[in-house]
Amino acid sequence: MMRTEQPATANRNELQPDCDSWYSHGATKLLSSSANRGWSGLSAEVRAYGKSVIPWQGAQSDILICVDIRGSGSRVTRRSSGIADRTVTRRGTVWLTPAGWREGSIDIADDLPEMAHIHLAPSQFSPGKLGANIDESAIGGLRYESAFEDPLLGEIARAIASELQRETSGGRLLIESLASSMAARLVQKHVGAPAAQSIASFAREGLDRRRLFRVLDYIDANLESDLTLDRMASIACLSRFHFARAFKQAVGQSPHRYVSARRLERAKAVLIQDDRPLVDLALALGFSSQANFTRAFSEATGRAPGQYRRELGSRQRGPALADIGQAVAVLQ
Repeated sequence: MMRTEQPATANRNELQPDCDSWYSHGATKLLSSSANRGWSGLSAEVRAYGKSVIPWQGAQSDILICVDIRGSGSRVTRRSSGIADRTVTRRGTVWLTPAGWREGSIDIADDLPEMAHIHLAPSQFSPGKLGANIDESAIGGLRYESAFEDPLLGEIARAIASELQRETSGGRLLIESLASSMAARLVQKHVGAPAAQSIASFAREGLDRRRLFRVLDYIDANLESDLTLDRMASIACLSRFHFARAFKQAVGQSPHRYVSARRLERAKAVLIQDDRPLVDLALALGFSSQANFTRAFSEATGRAPGQYRRELGSRQRGPALADIGQAVAVLQ
């Protein structure tokens, strides 16, 4: 069902065999996928399901979070080893499946037009990500959950689905931040009191000017490189979870929005100043394709990149050529 973080010998863009049964039975349609996006920490797909009974098995290593994005009102029954979890789905209904959960079946009574399937890697619960020492046994103790509603997890899932459907230049940073937020939420609500208290005890101080400027300088110097939230957080000497919040407090924007805005300005400058192929510029600025870059640039500026280059590039170069002509005339 999804591409997920695997051991070093595996390819994160390969489907997990234990998830094949989700879409090899009954009517199903892949709407969007994180394959080839270069995401870190989680992977996701959005699928539509028709009425069906689907053999099911949990992921071997990742935590699986399924969310009804649209809210269909379908009756869904999940069975496993004597457990029968029945619910009528609403927008934001969540199903949580711990790693290695035993097999069962899913009975879908009516169409589910938009379901997000999110695999969260165990590495997202490390101290470097959350800034808190979470006992591994606590994460392993995540419980099989009946369907429930959690507004925050629902919003995170919708943000992931939106990034799948409409890629942005800061999308990888956004996904890293959302992976940390999802892990923190699971610890707070579904692991237990000691772990939740550890999360709640994060330091509250923001970024001082020295560390903030160091991060901003790093961003500007690496706009055409693979910027990661982990690297920025390490420069600020903060956990990834805490850094994302401290950065927004200091700058007024989340890291991914700030980077997206700076990359847009870089794209404008490059389009005017040189003739670099659009596909090279798109990949340098974090897009998976020229088409996604063109869409995002057009939405932000009202012009396609090629049109922007032709119109503004000629304006920038025109006066310079005129000045040269005048100088030559004077010298003659």
